[in-house]
Amino acid sequence: MNIQNILADNQISVKHFQEGNQKVKCPRCQPPHNPRDNPLSVTITYDSVMWKCHHCEWTGGKNTGYIHEPKKKVNYVRPTPPEEPKKPQASFYEYMKERGISKETCEKYKVVQENEWCAFQYFDENGELTNIKYRTRDKRFRQSANAKSILYNFDKICSSEVIIFTEGEFDVLALAEVGFDYATTLPNGAPKEYKGEENDKRFAALENCNLPATKVILFTDNDDSGKALHKELLHRFGKDVCWYVEIPDNCKDANEVLIKHGPMKLREIVEQAVPYPIEGLYTAADYYSQVNDLYEGDYEKPTEIGMHGLDEIYKIMTGTFHVITGIPNHGKSVFLDQILINLAKINGWRFAIFSPEHSTSMHIRRLVQMYLQKPFDEHIKNRMSKTELNEGLHFINKHFFFIETKDAIPSIDLILSVAKSAVYKHGINGLIIDPFNEVSAIRSSNQREDEHIRDFISLCKRFTRLYEIVCWVIAHPTKLPKTNEGSYLPPTAYDISGASHWHNQSDAVLTVHRDFEDNSTNVITRKIREQDLYGKIGECKFQYNVEKRCFEKYQENEDMQWDNDYLDSFNIK
Repeated sequence: MNIQNILADNQISVKHFQEGNQKVKCPRCQPPHNPRDNPLSVTITYDSVMWKCHHCEWTGGKNTGYIHEPKKKVNYVRPTPPEEPKKPQASFYEYMKERGISKETCEKYKVVQENEWCAFQYFDENGELTNIKYRTRDKRFRQSANAKSILYNFDKICSSEVIIFTEGEFDVLALAEVGFDYATTLPNGAPKEYKGEENDKRFAALENCNLPATKVILFTDNDDSGKALHKELLHRFGKDVCWYVEIPDNCKDANEVLIKHGPMKLREIVEQAVPYPIEGLYTAADYYSQVNDLYEGDYEKPTEIGMHGLDEIYKIMTGTFHVITGIPNHGKSVFLDQILINLAKINGWRFAIFSPEHSTSMHIRRLVQMYLQKPFDEHIKNRMSKTELNEGLHFINKHFFFIETKDAIPSIDLILSVAKSAVYKHGINGLIIDPFNEVSAIRSSNQREDEHIRDFISLCKRFTRLYEIVCWVIAHPTKLPKTNEGSYLPPTAYDISGASHWHNQSDAVLTVHRDFEDNSTNVITRKIREQDLYGKIGECKFQYNVEKRCFEKYQENEDMQWDNDYLDSFNIK
């Protein structure tokens, strides 16, 4: 079996099959683990493949046959050492002094002047000259021809457990001035933008230098290129070993800090480097600013829907998961549409909707009617004009996006994948799944239904918190409780298949219940996780205005009738 087959059998997708190490997605823990992370480290040689996930600790690998010829040995050319200067280098050392670099540091790091060029010598782990990088005072650069690409100062950092990664040789020398001899830099500078490509030649020096460091302090420039390099290095080393520094706003790099603020400040910045947090592990200090914001009242406030009566018991908070239930044909979907239209009109919110029970064109028709508060169909009083229809369609097109699958019942993973793209491309604020039973129920043979529902809710909740959106799921009850007289009671989340998970895991649970005797719709909040923040347990009553095609506050003795044939034509659930 070759390496491609081994990786395919373990559902590992790599970027290439060349020898070396690369970091990719882990099929064991993604999802639910952060989809932006690449925690699985895969090492390929000409006759083996090994892997380890730095999140879930999954390891594996196998020796096998060749998948390609081993890399041919490259015959690098060692450069000729710079010539000893024939004249005193007074002007050179004066220039270096202006940059905060002493003559002693120049001599220690063998930095010399060669004509108009400043020569930085690169030595390997054996102390042998491997490359020379040249630069002029007006920032022209060149390197030794056909030399092996290695890290600057590698002879001093090759056995160091701590290294400081900078963006230039002058930054390495600046740090050496304050006692840090374990700084380094790439010979090719910083990229213009982050790409994360494992075979990027700019980072060949990393492949050619074996680093035992267990702590990498990232001290890249405070500009766009420096931030791109920061991301590239973070991608390659991983957050588990990386620390970062906080540079003063008026400084671009370590050398500028030394010049403008002096050696004590530069040393302080390095000594106060901040570790990247361990995934999933936090201390109270990580939340100090958030807790202070709560104390000062400086936090995201819940959003009101703009429906009198409902706003008193139910508001919308991003990063939350909501369940709406109710007896079939009692108006769950149409009432949720009213909530969405209000949020779109008042707050400019956008939504991705998975609603396979409804024809998308008919669903858009209903949304347009709610937006314009006018009927769509001909031969009806106060029908919307073609101009108004186009206005309504423009609004719906801007605020609503519909998830459809043509060939199969979609899994929750597929729905969330499309929703993620909608977050990035359209900035959606909410995801609607209507109803739950239209999502694929396929699960592993040893997983119970309640476990499947638990994992479904967990995936949705993680998604809402990761992308700061709201998720509504409409779930039909499987049990319909009755009164002693035989009429149906409003169901709760405990009446949905999966029972306690729907109630316990949700942030909010609503029941929509239609009273046929007085033509009203009751909305009951069964659960609000953070009561007094975005709602409370309560009930409010609405009536459907057939002429305006929208819900309004219920008025006693109002002569307002449900148009049952009209509502049934939408298959409202």
